[in-house]
Amino acid sequence: MANNLLVLQSDFGCVDGAVAAMTGVALQEAADLGIYHLTHDITPYNIFEASYRLFQTIDYWPSGTTFVSVVDPGVGSKRKSVVALTKNGQYIVTPDNGTLSYIKRHVGIAALREISEVKNRRRNTELSYTFHGRDVYAYTGAKLASGHISFEEVGPELAVDQIIELPEVATRIHDDTVFGAIDILDVRFGSLWTSITRAEFYALTPEFGERFEVTIYKDDMLVYQNQVTYGKSFADVRIGQPILYINSLYRLGLAINQGSFARAYNVGVGSNWRIAVKKI
Repeated sequence: MANNLLVLQSDFGCVDGAVAAMTGVALQEAADLGIYHLTHDITPYNIFEASYRLFQTIDYWPSGTTFVSVVDPGVGSKRKSVVALTKNGQYIVTPDNGTLSYIKRHVGIAALREISEVKNRRRNTELSYTFHGRDVYAYTGAKLASGHISFEEVGPELAVDQIIELPEVATRIHDDTVFGAIDILDVRFGSLWTSITRAEFYALTPEFGERFEVTIYKDDMLVYQNQVTYGKSFADVRIGQPILYINSLYRLGLAINQGSFARAYNVGVGSNWRIAVKKI
């Protein structure tokens, strides 16, 4: 059951009125909504990043919370508009374009419904094709969060196994090396968050203070190779030194103490950025 909490995410930024318009539409539907912002600084058009940020955040919100995520390069096309009900009882209002990938794999989706845009769309917006974040998603999210509609009233049920998913790099463990991808940045600090889980890294039986050979490739091009200490926290190495650590999502991270690893070595994110960590 919805709990009157609405959390917004987009790639709109806050330099114009787009986010304020979405917020206003939600408050027109229910003036007592608690409206919060996950982020509006998703890299433009980056659906994978939107999916990851939902995964990073959603477990810390109560059951019944409604999330609206709008990173929608296919706006106005035939992609579906949906609401997903997670196994923990939260709702996600979003285009079905890959945004639900991480939630489906790592949180779980119990049910999925397609938004009926005849009933669940702001009036007199039928000829507007490029701002579904305002006209469909914020509007439907507010109706759902406020209890003005039930999940069943969103629209027809869809099969969960038909959700569009983005490819994910599978971790490989071979001999004394674990291989993965650099999924995303801890943006403000420039740390790299990899696809390698704590359990996968621990197949190498690491101990704090041990050094590992870390190699980073972009496609087939070597970008970085060095021996790096595995530590419990950043202070386990000197300022300016690299460190391997387990981040807040129990994934293997790579950072520079009080520096930006991404900026220092010009490292990006995505499936073409691969990392290998070898026990020395």
